[in-house]
Amino acid sequence: MRIAISKSVRTTKYATKAENPEKWYLVDAEGKVLGRMASEIAKRIRGKSSPQYTPNADTGDFVVVINAEKVKVTGKRAELKEYKTHSRYPGGQKITPYSEMIVSKPERVVELAVKRMLPKTKLGKHLIHKLKVYRGSEHPHSAQKPVALNIK
Repeated sequence: MRIAISKSVRTTKYATKAENPEKWYLVDAEGKVLGRMASEIAKRIRGKSSPQYTPNADTGDFVVVINAEKVKVTGKRAELKEYKTHSRYPGGQKITPYSEMIVSKPERVVELAVKRMLPKTKLGKHLIHKLKVYRGSEHPHSAQKPVALNIK
């Protein structure tokens, strides 16, 4: 005796790049706290703010950050934070304090904060290219008509 079981087909809809048009957002970093701003930017780049979010696909948007040199940090972070690099040779470690880095390469400060919040996979390496950071208030992406993103 065979019992017929009705199977209700449940399929998960995965977003594709063609279905999800990319938007451009503009973030003014002046007076914003670095970590809080970076987490919001990482969410936008990853696509977690959209209902079509798919973990294994690029469903995120582009983000343009201006005034990177005017970003701030809280507490004693300005004195304690350090950026470490290594050349992979013995004695090749270089440590740059935040206070020097924000003066010489403020774009890199914001890029590293966002990059370290993205996945450490091929997808994460692809997503970081959706972030455009500029030291001052000028940027060459006005043709994309970026929408101002208000981050608290």
